[in-house]
Amino acid sequence: MDNTKDSYIEKYRPKTMKVELFNDHFQNFKRYGIPKAQLVIADIPYNLANNAYASSPEWYNDGEIEKGESKKANAAFFDTDVDFRIAEYMHFCSRMLVNEPKGKGKAPAMIVFCAFQQLQMVIEYGERYGFKHYIPLVFIKKSSAQVLKANMKIVGATEYALVLYRDKLPKFNNDGMMVRNWFHWDTDNTYPKIHPTQKPVPVLKRLIEIFTDPGDVVIDPVAGSGSTLRAACELNRSAYGFEIKKDTFKLANEKMLNHAEMSLLAL
Repeated sequence: MDNTKDSYIEKYRPKTMKVELFNDHFQNFKRYGIPKAQLVIADIPYNLANNAYASSPEWYNDGEIEKGESKKANAAFFDTDVDFRIAEYMHFCSRMLVNEPKGKGKAPAMIVFCAFQQLQMVIEYGERYGFKHYIPLVFIKKSSAQVLKANMKIVGATEYALVLYRDKLPKFNNDGMMVRNWFHWDTDNTYPKIHPTQKPVPVLKRLIEIFTDPGDVVIDPVAGSGSTLRAACELNRSAYGFEIKKDTFKLANEKMLNHAEMSLLAL
């Protein structure tokens, strides 16, 4: 490794692994003095509003239409899933990702999980904030939650994400193996289920392994259950997250992050 890469790593890599979850909006990041990240990864709100459970059997009591609508009928996953401002998110990412290095193979990236209908919007806003390139990812599930749409013959059984980067190709750890643009939606039920749109820790760990090295920094601006922070911690990466909902923050603290050595800071 040349001196340019050595100095780059020393500049941005923390001396010790640290994980912190803040009960705050990511816009307020300046008050915490967190380091810049090699990878920003987040599952942004889908802006589904009260249609969150529209195709899920949870819309009805015990999942049966005959028993009438449940409390989740005409309900949102969470009250912030209405007007997520993608421009504010992109501004945060443009500020909190490390600068482009002079050498090759060390550039940062961000991964945005989003609905299929949001893909083009994310691409366009990313370009406005300097993320000129993207790689679409598809995650294949073994089952579908769209039970109520079964009579449509084709139901959704995939998740979507975009890898966005500026100019240089991002850091890429493939160990000589081909990495396809689709992944299996691997789950692990030993992790607690906290959030309705929670992403599986095994999926997050695979992505973090590819785009970061041990000791790098990972940021999740909309941390939810804290699963990204848990995945990063288990891989010896420093991680920082923001979650504005007090109850979700507490559950992430108590259930997802209680086995990891980290500091949890609330306002």
